[in-house]
Formats: sequence, structure tokens, C-alpha cells
Amino acid sequence: MDEKGSQRFMLIMFGMMSISLLLLFLWNSVPALKNAVGVILDPTAGALINWNLNIGSLIVFFIIALITTLVQKYATDQETLRELKKEQKELQKEMKEYKDDPKKMMEMQKNIWPTTMKIMQVSMKSSLFTIIPFLLLFRWFMEFFIKIGSPKFFGIFSWFWFYLLSIILFSSILRKFMNVA
Repeated sequence: MDEKGSQRFMLIMFGMMSISLLLLFLWNSVPALKNAVGVILDPTAGALINWNLNIGSLIVFFIIALITTLVQKYATDQETLRELKKEQKELQKEMKEYKDDPKKMMEMQKNIWPTTMKIMQVSMKSSLFTIIPFLLLFRWFMEFFIKIGSPKFFGIFSWFWFYLLSIILFSSILRKFMNVA
């Protein structure tokens, strides 16, 4: 991606983040927003969670991880991402050879930075499709779990930690299974 493309991409990402934050700030001020999300999620995700807190939540979190993984796989250039990660790995391996030479390490760091930025740009394209829906979903989770009494999952986890651990686990398995770079 050239310099102009990078700037345009960062501007789009900034715009999406701004819209997302605006929606989160308006959550309590604009009842139509909260109600619209509730109309969709209460009878689906809410029904599963109400059916069985632990199993229902695991099913909902698995579906979220599956959707995210599918979007990552098909909204990003997987071949380019694999090549960039391979290049980054080679540069990191080369850096280890110069761990005792700070000057050479700094030079190598300058070489690895552009690759890291390209990986980030290619990887973040999928977030353009998921950021707003998932932030609204996350906000709905906050309200839903407070409404049902802030339960503990498996007796120890708050909803946030259970969500985070579940998403990490499911995403890792799905990425490996679906060969996502």
C-alpha cells in the first residue's frame, strides 16, 4: 500500500472508530438505538443465555468467534498476509543474531517496522466490517448481564472475563482449523 493509500486507510479507520464511539455514547441517550439492538439480540442471544447461562453463552461466543474468523479470512488478502508474516519472521530471526550489537539491532528494527505496519493494515481491513456491530453487541452484553444480576460463569468468571477467554480460545481453534493467516 502506498503512502496515500495508507493515509486513506487510517482516515477510514479513524472514521469507523469515531462512529463506534458516538454510538456507544448515544446508547443511553437514544432509546431507539438500544431498543433496535435489543429487538435483534434479546430473542436470539438473550434466549440462549437465559436457557442455560454457561452453555448458552458459550454458543453465543462461539458464533461471534466464527463470524469474526470468517470475516478475517474473506475480507483480508490471506496470501499477502502470509508473505508479510513470513518476511517478519525472517527479519526477527535475523535480529536475534545481532542481539549483542545495539547499533545493528536499531537498524534491523527500522527494517521490521514497515512490514509490521503493512501486516496491521492488511489485518485491520476485516475490522471495518465488524467494529460497529460487535461494539453494539458488547454494549448489549454489558446491559443484559447487569439486568440478569451480574452472574458468575462456572462460579468464578464475570461475563467480561468469560467472554474474553472464550473468544480467544474459540478464535484460536477456528483460525487454525480454517487456515486463517
